[in-house]
Amino acid sequence: MAKVTINQNKCKGCGLCATACPKKIIVFSDEINSLGYKPAVVTDMDACLGCAMCAVMCPDTIIEVEK
Repeated sequence: MAKVTINQNKCKGCGLCATACPKKIIVFSDEINSLGYKPAVVTDMDACLGCAMCAVMCPDTIIEVEK
């Protein structure tokens, strides 16, 4: 099982990670972070493949994937 960590305080909600996810388990939070954006969150960690495409696509390198 993989673990995805997204730094909620630095996420700008660009959506590139959600687009890159083959399982489509990354969505935007209803909460607003300190930057004024709705950060990305993983909805079903058990479904994560651990492919790290979300981390590769993130322009701010705020996503970590552990296998």
